[in-house]
Amino acid sequence: MDFHNLNLHPDLLRAIDALGWKEPTPIQRQAIPPVLEGRDVLGAAQTGSGKTGAFALPILDHLLKRPARGPRVLVLVPTRELATQVDQTFTDAGRFTPFKVATIIGGVGYDQQRRAVSNGAEVLVATPGRLLDHLENRAFTLESVDHLVLDEADRMLDMGFLPDIKAIVHRVPKDRQTLLFSATLVPEVERVAAFTLQDPERVKVARPATVAEGISQVLYPIVQEQKAELLLALLRSTEMRSVLVFTRTKDRADRVAAKLEDEGFRAEILHSNRTQAERTRAMDNFRHARSQILVATDIAARGIDIKGISHVINYDVPQHPEDYVHRVGRTARAYGVGDAITFMDPLEQVHITDIERFTGLVFPRAMLPHFSYKVTPKLQAPTVKSTGWDRVWSRGHTSAFRRRR
Repeated sequence: MDFHNLNLHPDLLRAIDALGWKEPTPIQRQAIPPVLEGRDVLGAAQTGSGKTGAFALPILDHLLKRPARGPRVLVLVPTRELATQVDQTFTDAGRFTPFKVATIIGGVGYDQQRRAVSNGAEVLVATPGRLLDHLENRAFTLESVDHLVLDEADRMLDMGFLPDIKAIVHRVPKDRQTLLFSATLVPEVERVAAFTLQDPERVKVARPATVAEGISQVLYPIVQEQKAELLLALLRSTEMRSVLVFTRTKDRADRVAAKLEDEGFRAEILHSNRTQAERTRAMDNFRHARSQILVATDIAARGIDIKGISHVINYDVPQHPEDYVHRVGRTARAYGVGDAITFMDPLEQVHITDIERFTGLVFPRAMLPHFSYKVTPKLQAPTVKSTGWDRVWSRGHTSAFRRRR
């Protein structure tokens, strides 16, 4: 099947050809037909699956075939970066249409966003908090919206946006088409679907339990207080062209980036406490190789799609196996190969065990030669016993046990 078999408007097919999109992805093949039919859709698909095109193309088709005035489409997303990416997809796919896209996100002036809507934007891509600010200030209304999209709903719930989502949905006409996409259809997401969707078509693309071919993965056991030293040592001893470093918290991202700058490395920071101007500048500097390193938190990095990342470093082990797959998938894109390095404190062994089970891999353990370790790492992966108890390497040089959840 190719895009020409999906009964899309000729202007959209022209854009698809100009963009070089050869054939629809699995989520696009499953989702586009029911969206074109006007059905509500509940979709399970993650970033990088082509899901933005799965809703942007049929929605633009509806706008072309049934024109009307005012904001017609509202897409809610969890982060500013994802909003920018969704905006770009609508702009690219609609390049031969008259439609305008307005991005409603924090960190940008209210006035220019109000002007974008009043100047006739048909598509609004918004983060919940900023959109609700506009609505409560009566800057504009959502009375003409007939397409509502909740993108990455699981992340929006993780970030505490449920009250905002409910308030926004209440302001959108009930006579609408609603599409909800989430990486996982956990019970919380199903509950949101229950009050937003009507008899939805369910589409699902299996989450990858393995990372892409071409990614070399290695684990460095290291106590938490020496992770910064190890990061600097690796940067100095290894050729790393473009490095994405993931931390668990915003504070740690700030401290790691400051340490790198103090040691002479160009490092950018990406997390939700940064202003939009700072985040845009950080992405531009990293994308155009003006900075070698980008230090980011998981949520802020959601939707990052930058070609040429040679190394992903998990400064902190992700607590969810799916996040590991998402993180390391940022590399091995343009060049086909990349390295994924994970620093593991003894107390993080529990998460590594979960990731190894999820991916079906046992990561090779490594030591950096000539590095002054405070605690000698064990390079043998612990044996997971059938009793449910895991033996793990501990800070005090002794074995510790924990009960598997």
